[in-house]
Amino acid sequence: MKLYFSPGACSLSPHIVLLEAGLAFTSERVDLGTKRTAGGADFRSINPNGYVPALELEEGVVLTEGPAIVQYLADSAPQAGLLAAVGSVERYQALSWLNYISTELHKNFSPLFKPDSTDDMRERARKMLALRFDHVARHLDGREFLAGSQFGVADAYLFTVLGWTDFLKFSLADWPQLQAFRARVAQRPAVQQALREEGLVK
Repeated sequence: MKLYFSPGACSLSPHIVLLEAGLAFTSERVDLGTKRTAGGADFRSINPNGYVPALELEEGVVLTEGPAIVQYLADSAPQAGLLAAVGSVERYQALSWLNYISTELHKNFSPLFKPDSTDDMRERARKMLALRFDHVARHLDGREFLAGSQFGVADAYLFTVLGWTDFLKFSLADWPQLQAFRARVAQRPAVQQALREEGLVK
């Protein structure tokens, strides 16, 4: 398998999951500005949408969209326990969190990254994110992870999007549960390895 990624982008989530699962893979960096891979290929020939992540499978099939990719990876390595079994309520709780992070957190960050966003658009995005952070923080109060008693795919995704607050200077001081979650997940060996491989830590 090959993971196409951009450092610190949402592709960090499947990068973490690949390492947590112990799956064999290679990776290639993508310049999201030029849409070129590190090897010089037009990334749009791999993912026509032009954004990461994309996961190229051995048989030449390409999977896109982070939540779908991490589910595939977790099901490819069930022994890693990154996603509960099909049919279990715990699995669908985890999938609910993947969807929530994708639609309510990830997408609400978008105006903060776009240079053509107005100040009003940015302010509305920050207010919406604050409301969403309130919800996640309440859920994490007294819990280590989002779904179940061990680290899973939804945690990798939440860790990734919370990391964007540093770049945007969006303080998490009002949400100590989120700060504690980030610190806890950051200590995991697979997470540290993913961050090193993407050049985000030394």
